[in-house]
Amino acid sequence: MLSRRFKILTRPFPLPIKAHYTETLRFPKCALPTLSRPSSQHKYNSRSSKWPGRNAWESFKILFKSSPILMPTALILMVISSGILLWSNKYYSDYIIGAFVKFPEPVAKQLRKALYYTNIELTPSLAIKYYKEALRLAEEHGLDRFSDETIGIKVQIALLFEKCQKYHKAIEVLEAIRNDNLKWLDVVGFKEGWLGKRNKVLQKTVQISVKLGDLYGNQFVLEPELAEERVTWAVEQTLNEQERRERAGIVEDEGPWFDEEQIGAQFETLAHMHEEKNRHYLSAPLFLQALNLSPPKSCHTVILMNNLSTSLAQQLPPSNFPEGPTTREALISNAIAWAEKAVSLANKIQPPERNEECDTGCAVATHNMGEFSEMRGDYKGAENHYKQAAYLAKKIGFKEGLKNSEMALKRIKAIGTT
Repeated sequence: MLSRRFKILTRPFPLPIKAHYTETLRFPKCALPTLSRPSSQHKYNSRSSKWPGRNAWESFKILFKSSPILMPTALILMVISSGILLWSNKYYSDYIIGAFVKFPEPVAKQLRKALYYTNIELTPSLAIKYYKEALRLAEEHGLDRFSDETIGIKVQIALLFEKCQKYHKAIEVLEAIRNDNLKWLDVVGFKEGWLGKRNKVLQKTVQISVKLGDLYGNQFVLEPELAEERVTWAVEQTLNEQERRERAGIVEDEGPWFDEEQIGAQFETLAHMHEEKNRHYLSAPLFLQALNLSPPKSCHTVILMNNLSTSLAQQLPPSNFPEGPTTREALISNAIAWAEKAVSLANKIQPPERNEECDTGCAVATHNMGEFSEMRGDYKGAENHYKQAAYLAKKIGFKEGLKNSEMALKRIKAIGTT
């Protein structure tokens, strides 16, 4: 019924370059004629090394007049060629060499091939072959199974399966990584000297769990219970670890934990899962937690405020809910307040911070205020909000928003005629 948030390694294999050499050609010296008097039209100034009668700019103008199309085209091609040359050098340095600097060369070689057949010429069978060969060579060269590099190769295999829409295979790979990581974490615990590595492995396990939640919730998998279980685990682990660090204080070599924006994203993911099951009494607190961790003057904060308002308006908490019953009128009043805050914030944010989320968020929040007014029986106020939302949606080219607002206006007019 209500609108919610509207969602939001290419490394070619290097080819060998062969140098070609040619012999230097020598031309015979020619005797120059001796002139008794230099021509008045072709005087050469030995000090400035320029023709005094025609400078470079004049020569350029003459060439431009004689070839008004060819000259600009040649200049444009020269600029483009120079840009491509500079970009190619940077690309090769940063992505072809720099991205694999932590791998032994035999492993890096196989990874370049695998990524080529993943991102350039998609051939899953060859990509998998080279990923597996890279893992085998990584083990031979003594790379740690739980290092960022080794786990990264395995994750790339899962992403390849997802790219090929083999979601169950991707889940299988990620679940295997997650289970191995959990076993390692149980064995290592908080042993001295392992805190830094424990931090990295735990972070990766949390991220993999969130990704599993996304895959389980995919329309081609449809395992909502498992999706919720994985994301809930990720959120709980994140909060438990954050609380432990706050109690213990800063520990040397432990490394940083997730920042506030990353933690907020986990809250938001879990909130949407509860929202899809109409458990708005659970999604609202999670949206509020995500909102508290979001930058106060960002367009995504507008989206979170709007999501919170819709969850509040749709709440029907069970009778045994610990916080006790809340009146419907109080919930709608809170929903309107948050929607108004979303619109106010969206109007205050200016470029370059302003982006599409501000525009769509403002239109959606305005539409939702119309729905909240309609819930109260204030059809005149609802109509005004819907008209404003339709205007905003049309102005920014937001077709879905325009369609929803126009349908709402028809509904209001139908109510008025009855």
